[in-house]
Amino acid sequence: MNSEFSEHTILRKLLKKPSAVVALAIITLTCVVAVFAYLLAPDNTPYANRMIIELAAKQPGFKKQLLLVPKQIQQLQPSKLVQWFAGKPSDFTAVPINGYWVEGDVLFARHYVDDGMEDTLQYVISSLAISGEKSLEKIERNQIETRVFWLGTDRYGRDILSRLIVGSRVSIAVGFVAVILSLTIGIVLGSLAGYFGGIVDNAVMWIINILWAIPTLLLVFAITLTIGKGFWEIFVAIGLTMWVSAARLIRGQVLVLREMEYVTAAKALGLSDMRIIFRHILPNIAGPLMVIAASNFATAILIEAGLSFLGIGVQPPQPSWGLMIKEHYNFLLTNRPLLAIIPGIAIMLLVYAFNVLGNALRDVLDVRS
Repeated sequence: MNSEFSEHTILRKLLKKPSAVVALAIITLTCVVAVFAYLLAPDNTPYANRMIIELAAKQPGFKKQLLLVPKQIQQLQPSKLVQWFAGKPSDFTAVPINGYWVEGDVLFARHYVDDGMEDTLQYVISSLAISGEKSLEKIERNQIETRVFWLGTDRYGRDILSRLIVGSRVSIAVGFVAVILSLTIGIVLGSLAGYFGGIVDNAVMWIINILWAIPTLLLVFAITLTIGKGFWEIFVAIGLTMWVSAARLIRGQVLVLREMEYVTAAKALGLSDMRIIFRHILPNIAGPLMVIAASNFATAILIEAGLSFLGIGVQPPQPSWGLMIKEHYNFLLTNRPLLAIIPGIAIMLLVYAFNVLGNALRDVLDVRS
């Protein structure tokens, strides 16, 4: 790449654009949250799937005491590394309460059922007593916690903030996988079509024109029904439908660059066609590639959200922003519209950030400006 468009120069020009700075901040923050999701989420159980049915559909800022009752069967705890990537299974059942007291070896708690409703819960605590330490003090330290649900809870009583944080992994992952897959296929086919022309160009363009005529969602449906529904399958399906635009753009760029003098000189020196394509032509179209990568990233996020909303994307209980909207869109007409609005805002902000970044890259890399 020309020194005029070095990485430092591009970054410096981007930082002069306030909209690009905001977009980069949103993307960076989302990536950091996705990487450290289970360390940041209040509910760090796998998929943030701790259900507390009594706390279903609560408003943002709802606060409640929880009694953590040990489960009869303790689960095998994975390593710290696995917990970082997949969450930590809980050995406790969370029971919402309005208060508690101890009489002898029995804990009495006012079990919260619903607003204005409660029941008395008894819990034997003699097995928890330790010499020199009162049972109540031990319970208060280890089994009573006050939880604030900053964004409220969904209809199953799960913490929306935790599922929003963990769900960011799906959006970021689908963007990365789809962009890498689409650019890989697009670069290979587009560069071969543009450089060799003739039969190769006609064959590639025939495939591109056919796929271009099929609506994206229908094509994703067909691929999904072929390879199945799931976390990785949906990423592959989206990536296999997005390479067409990349291949078309790269073909047009290569058609222009293959007539340049430095390409003719490389041929005269006896360099192989593959070396000319990948070492001399493709580095000079890095700018357009960065722009289409940002655009494809935003498109992949929207497609994944749409597929999850339709029920053929990421499957429950794994959180996805599109799936969260599907589960709660009927709450839009009630007094709990934030259940669907919050993940919708998250999708909008991330897609906006990538589109703004793509436009900024286009302006920065435009030699005419």
